Amino acid sequence: MKLGIIGLPMAGKYTLFEALTQISWLPEKRNENKMGTVEVPDDRVDRLSSMYRPKKTTYAKVNYFLPCTVMGSSRNTHEQRWADVRDSDAFIHVIRNFQPGLEGRDPLDDFHAIEEDMIFSDLMVAEKRMEKLELDKKKDRGYNPEEHILMHEIYSWLEKENPLRTHPELAIHPLLRGFAFLSGKPMLICFNNEDDNDGIPDIPEIHQNFNCLAVRGQLEHEISQMDRHDMEIFLKEYGIADTARSRVIQQSYEMLGLISYFTVGEDEVRAWTIRKQTPAVEAAGTIHSDIQKGFIRAETVAYDDLMKAGSYAEARKKGTVRLEGREYRVQDGDIMNFRFNV
Repeated sequence: MKLGIIGLPMAGKYTLFEALTQISWLPEKRNENKMGTVEVPDDRVDRLSSMYRPKKTTYAKVNYFLPCTVMGSSRNTHEQRWADVRDSDAFIHVIRNFQPGLEGRDPLDDFHAIEEDMIFSDLMVAEKRMEKLELDKKKDRGYNPEEHILMHEIYSWLEKENPLRTHPELAIHPLLRGFAFLSGKPMLICFNNEDDNDGIPDIPEIHQNFNCLAVRGQLEHEISQMDRHDMEIFLKEYGIADTARSRVIQQSYEMLGLISYFTVGEDEVRAWTIRKQTPAVEAAGTIHSDIQKGFIRAETVAYDDLMKAGSYAEARKKGTVRLEGREYRVQDGDIMNFRFNV
């Protein structure tokens, strides 16, 4: 999962990126694109690892990407501003909500500035593609009339200043996957607050339509630089239940409709990330394409049932270990053992 961090200058994107990834960059590297990979904390993985004592424990991972281009600036063209984040699965939009604010601007203004830039960029992509399709039609070379109709629909929708995420059937149409329209991607709003403010501003237009979080960027950055012991003491002393890192990951999973299933054994306990309602045969493919190709059955037990039983053998005796077919929809926390033959 790749999450692109976006927002206007001075919103606190760099501070949040470092808080989430615990990566600090040298000043001379600040003008480069940055990618940070973070393990997804999961108590279930910890307990499974304690049970099986494997040689290796592997958590699910999230990639945070911070582009070096400046959003909302005339220094870069629309195409340049969005080129590096276009392949993100979703966006984290950091909005400044601390003083001193920029002259005459508020969080809603900043939200609209980025939203309008996305829409304009998508309009340019749709327009360029329609021109190509019309040329293909004239020259009778691989013309796709269905795609042409869809592009006209997209252009018309965007021209009315509507982001594609408000027309999900159009945004996720299989013919349009390769275009990675920006305004059709899920977006998590992070209001970057001052240290003494943990509330989400009352802006119905935003919080009624998006997953929203309030983060105290500077404070979270300081917390991220502490060792585990000091961090636990600090969080307890100040009554902070979860760090921004945990909350952003949780909200990102919910926003993208993601869940985790597990594989266990003496060699490795591992979490695998899939979308909700993924069939077992496709879940098997996240491990290896050969397992998907030769899929026979999935031996499955729910995490809670395994914990209640105390061991896999005991869960089998209780009848909670079951065999599922290729169309079984994997549930969050399922422990899977795929039977296959290639």
